[in-house]
Amino acid sequence: MVGIMSAMQEEIQALLNHTENTKTYTKGKRNYYTGTLFDKEVVLVFSRWGKVASATTATQLINDFNLNELIFTGVAGSVNSDVNIGDIVIGKNLVQHDMDTFPLYETFEIPLLQKTFFETHPFKREQLSKASQEFINNYKQLISEKEAIKLNIHNPSIFIGDIASGDQFVSKPDQVNFITSNLNSVLCVEMEGAAVAQVCYEYDVPFSIFRIISDKANDNALVDFPRFVSKIASNYSLQVFKNYFLL
Repeated sequence: MVGIMSAMQEEIQALLNHTENTKTYTKGKRNYYTGTLFDKEVVLVFSRWGKVASATTATQLINDFNLNELIFTGVAGSVNSDVNIGDIVIGKNLVQHDMDTFPLYETFEIPLLQKTFFETHPFKREQLSKASQEFINNYKQLISEKEAIKLNIHNPSIFIGDIASGDQFVSKPDQVNFITSNLNSVLCVEMEGAAVAQVCYEYDVPFSIFRIISDKANDNALVDFPRFVSKIASNYSLQVFKNYFLL
């Protein structure tokens, strides 16, 4: 069974609309939906926002369902000038940019685990890359050109790189400068991925993640966000998962 988590309820709903034989389990104020998505057994859940919420959800998911892998999807803000709105970032390493227990441990290091970065599963990362590329190859047939233009999306690309997570909505220059100065391999920022990656590491569950860039992590980060999620990100996730499961 494949576990699918998203920080956006709209993305989960887009996947649920194509899930067959759905059953719902409610626990810890979360709904877990099992069923068949493109001929694969899945369990879907809205993670909620932030590291604590997503880690709690991932732990429950792993303990209650027999997962072969866990995939996280959602939106993120770019902190790299080459990564633009509408691009897909497939996570390689996940780090918590707000973890700092110095001088007890090095800044960003997770206490007791002696790790700063949590790597995603190499094979599944490559499979996600192939699925994303197939989506990009057919982009104009799958995404409304009118909506893409409205949201400033032009010739979207795929990147494989590092993602930083923290319990902050990053939109101020000093936040971005701190992250890019200290974690220069990071392509985008969000609020859940690294926490879920840590849980999967501790439970030895293969983990992968892809994020759709919704903004440039600046003062314009909230412009048309609801439209982006409903018209763009949800469709991205659906199409990437379809390609991934049919590989």
